[in-house]
Amino acid sequence: MTSKKALYRAVRLILILMLVAILFWPFVIVNAGERGVMMQFGEVQEKILGEGIHLIIPIVNTVQKLSVRVQKQEISAEASSKDLQEVFTDVALNWHIIPKEANAIFQQIGDENAVVERIINPAVEEVLKAVMAKYTAEEIITKRGEVKAAVDNGLSVRLSSYHIQVDDISLVHVHFSERFTDAVEAKQIAEQQAKQAEFIALRAIKEADAKVNLAKGEAEAQRIIRTTLSPEILQKQVVDKWDGKLPLVVGKDGVKILDLSKFVKTEEN
Repeated sequence: MTSKKALYRAVRLILILMLVAILFWPFVIVNAGERGVMMQFGEVQEKILGEGIHLIIPIVNTVQKLSVRVQKQEISAEASSKDLQEVFTDVALNWHIIPKEANAIFQQIGDENAVVERIINPAVEEVLKAVMAKYTAEEIITKRGEVKAAVDNGLSVRLSSYHIQVDDISLVHVHFSERFTDAVEAKQIAEQQAKQAEFIALRAIKEADAKVNLAKGEAEAQRIIRTTLSPEILQKQVVDKWDGKLPLVVGKDGVKILDLSKFVKTEEN
């Protein structure tokens, strides 16, 4: 009986000690995709807590957890092109905090919201303005891949100094003022009309050339006929086509056969 009481007391003591340990020696859980910034009396420490359970000293230590997963930020910015056209750009930026520098970014900037408001948004606007100023409005449209690469490179360099890694950037929508859009549309219509007029004029020239060549061919054919058909050839063609019947002549004396002897010169005449 005494042994049972002793065992009961021992178990109860252990439970009390565990409860005291939990209350006065707490632990912190760092979830997947997070890093824990360790602080001692509010001062950021070099040690960064990885994923898992970590024991800390109560009151002395506190932990700020930051996400190091890829995050998406959508930003709309306005800039001016090289030819002073207004450019409106909708940007989608994928970024993440560099895990091994989580303590530095929290110490210098703050949590994720502070990073977005104080660093990312201003950086995107500034880089876009700098890049767009190097291209004309037409080049921004025709060289979109080059413009995107320039923005990506500029943001990567700028944000890396703030412990932020750029994963990808997309120029979701790039558009201009209504006046410029109307001007571009009018230019395209004018170019299409000019091409159509050029085509019609070229077709007319070809048709005229064809008629001239046809007329020249007909004239040449007539000239050849005139130069090659002599009186002897014409007489021969008449004889070849004669059916052997003498032509009839209608006169005062009625119908009679034409006397061809009158038209033939004899040796006496």
